[in-house]
Amino acid sequence: MSERLEDIAVQMVAGGRGLLAADESTSTIKKRFDTINLESTESSRRDYREMLFRSDEAMKKYISGVILFEETLFQKAADGTPFVDIIRAAGSIPGIKVDTGAKPMAKYPGETITEGLDGLGERLAKYYDAGARFAKWRGVIAISSSLPTRGSVRANAQALARYAALCQEAKIVPIVEPECLMDGKPGDHNIDRCAEVTEATLRVVFEELADARVSLEGMILKPNMVIDGKNARKASVDEVAARTVQVLKRTVPSAVPGIAFLSGGQTTEEATAHLSAINGFDLPWLVTFSYGRALQDSALKAWNGKPENVAAGQREFTHRAEMNSLAAKGSWKKDLEKAA
Repeated sequence: MSERLEDIAVQMVAGGRGLLAADESTSTIKKRFDTINLESTESSRRDYREMLFRSDEAMKKYISGVILFEETLFQKAADGTPFVDIIRAAGSIPGIKVDTGAKPMAKYPGETITEGLDGLGERLAKYYDAGARFAKWRGVIAISSSLPTRGSVRANAQALARYAALCQEAKIVPIVEPECLMDGKPGDHNIDRCAEVTEATLRVVFEELADARVSLEGMILKPNMVIDGKNARKASVDEVAARTVQVLKRTVPSAVPGIAFLSGGQTTEEATAHLSAINGFDLPWLVTFSYGRALQDSALKAWNGKPENVAAGQREFTHRAEMNSLAAKGSWKKDLEKAA
């Protein structure tokens, strides 16, 4: 496998394959497990993720890479095989979430700054040795009538750029994720407000990436779609797609090889429908998915924490991965969901 950043970046987004975000922190996975009344322990987390990573058809055909939480990067399956080896054997690339979370930003009420830059260079060297070839860092941008502030957007963009430069120095492809929140508070903004904030944010992010000397050819962008707030949903699939493409074409250089969208509060099927519609446009980048909940939700429910349901969980996961792979090629149709 090529070790060039540019080649790895293309491999992450090419051929209708996309990324499985399995990087839920211990507190987030606990919330997911609470929905099926399963206690979150090291072994229950291992069993759940092993079910996903051993879904052979999904992993080989539809998943190009897996974003892991630090625990999972070093974890082994029940039979002692390292998860990294299982992922690689399927022709998929192991990756790692490296930020330590969005924390309240001092003197900026209602806004956050993502932490985790201290000691990141040393951590990246350790992750590289463990097999990670890409990383992820999420900056969180609040949207309301008065937010975000310029200060918060700039600070988060600078952190993303510093992280990306450190990754590239460590021979790791950075996923740059500035998420303008659909489901933040109050979540009543319209699609115009989301477009305005997303465009302004992406402009600043690419300014900072340039100042940090980040090679655009060796990174992936993971943005939100341009969509109305969670409590004000009106925009059609076609409108979300058109507005998203318009904002990206205004802000994202064509040197970036690929864009992998986050699902950010959308329902499972919405995330697929929007991605497929976006791929109906003529685009200068490869555009695919980097979904967590939108790939895992139905699989988690089918599995329900029971060993006898592993095959059912894998069937659900494979179906969602296939639907999103079709969407990454612009060829998903709603009736394919019913056929399943």
